[in-house]
Amino acid sequence: MSTFMAKPGLVPQRWFVVDATDQVVGRLAVQIATLLRGKHRPEYTPHIDTGEYVIVVNAEKIRFTGTKLQTKTYAAYSHYPGGLKLVRAADLINTHPERILEAAIRRMVPRNRLGRQQMTKLKIYKGPSHPHQAQKPLEFKPEA
Repeated sequence: MSTFMAKPGLVPQRWFVVDATDQVVGRLAVQIATLLRGKHRPEYTPHIDTGEYVIVVNAEKIRFTGTKLQTKTYAAYSHYPGGLKLVRAADLINTHPERILEAAIRRMVPRNRLGRQQMTKLKIYKGPSHPHQAQKPLEFKPEA
C-alpha cells in the first residue's frame, strides 16, 4: 500500500459561499483557511494546492469577542522613519471590513508561494452580493 499524493490539476476545486454575519473573526478564519488549503479533503497533499475557492459575503457584520473591537490594532510599516501606521479594529471595520478577515486568514496559510496562490482563491465582499454566480457556489455553513 502506498501513500496517495495528489497531482496538480487533478483534484477538482469547488466554490463555496460563506456568510460572515455574526461570526467571530478568528473562528471563521480557521474554517476558511482549512477550506483554502484543502485540509478538509482526504486527498490533502501539503505541497499541492488541493483547496477550494471561498467567497465571503457580509464581511461588515463580523464580530469580535470581549473588548477587541476597541483595543485590537492593525499595523502597517512603510520602512521609513516614523512610517508606522496603527489602525484600530473599530475604525477598520467601518472603512474596510474585508481587510480584517483577510489579515486573519493570511496568517493561517503557509508563508510561501503555495500560500500566496491559495490566498488568490479567497474573495471577500462587504455586502451580501458577489459577482461569482456563474461558478454555481455551494453554501458553506460555518460551525458556530
